[in-house]
Amino acid sequence: MKDTYILGIETSCDETSCSIVKNGHEEINTVILSQVDIHTLYGGVVPEIASRNHIKDIVFVIDKCLKDSKIKIDDISAIAVTHGPGLVGSLLVGLEAAKTISYIYNKPLVPVHHIRSHIYANNLEKKMTFPLMTLIISGGHTELLYMKNHFDYEIVGRTLDDAVGECYDKVGRVLNIPYPAGPVIDKLAHKGSPSYNLPLPLNDDSFNFSYSGLKSAVINLVHNLEQKGNTLNKEDLACSFQNIVVDSLTSKTIKAMKKYNVKNLILAGGVAANKGIREKFDTLAKENGFDFSYPNIKYCTDNATMVAAAGYFLYKEGKVSTLEINADSGAKFE
Repeated sequence: MKDTYILGIETSCDETSCSIVKNGHEEINTVILSQVDIHTLYGGVVPEIASRNHIKDIVFVIDKCLKDSKIKIDDISAIAVTHGPGLVGSLLVGLEAAKTISYIYNKPLVPVHHIRSHIYANNLEKKMTFPLMTLIISGGHTELLYMKNHFDYEIVGRTLDDAVGECYDKVGRVLNIPYPAGPVIDKLAHKGSPSYNLPLPLNDDSFNFSYSGLKSAVINLVHNLEQKGNTLNKEDLACSFQNIVVDSLTSKTIKAMKKYNVKNLILAGGVAANKGIREKFDTLAKENGFDFSYPNIKYCTDNATMVAAAGYFLYKEGKVSTLEINADSGAKFE
């Protein structure tokens, strides 16, 4: 059987990335140019600056990926690209580049939803085994998916307000932690003790999540300590906050797995890199006898490798697009 090579392009936020993946699981080569150092100066991603840097870097990134891989464009089966959600200016840069390559070299164009890419980052580690439960945790998403097969899934739970990654960043601001705050809070949490009392959000029988109340509780706690002139222990507050987040995520997920009788769990999204969350699920997997896996750290943040991995399965199903497709900054995963 002939091998299938997918060239993936990712520019949904502040990483300019191109990758070539073989048969949906074997990374041939990936190039990523991150803008995190630029946006740290502003405390978050500035859309206009992000899109301008994508324009500056996109041709270099694609060219370098092809040259370093020693794969010729004629050997590429299809072009996969993130079409949404994300920053519209950023998305347009990657999408127009993908359209151009598709048109010039007569290659099928495969639009990929950003969240689907994060899910299929798991297939780069080991073959996804169905049925499975997917916990998607990122800056913009917190969702539970029950997947019977590659394109047969049901959203069983989602955040009602803030996503978990968004909550980390907002807590980071009140603690004067530079963007991106998630990795720093995770490190601080492993040094502290859960000495601060915080509420467990949406502690009910549903599979939905809510983090706006937890965020507000942390902000109010910090402000009250400051007004009283009391010293804040950042490590302890980070530990207290993260413990609540972990309890919320794990309790809802395990309950959903039991209801749907699922023995396979995967993590997806940028927050899947969080050590505390991984450790807790590792422990629960051993205690409850289910298989738990997550992407390599390098595949958790935005990258084109996961786009190409997801694009492989879409391409095999014939889910290709015409060149009229446009960027969709608010694309829903349904």
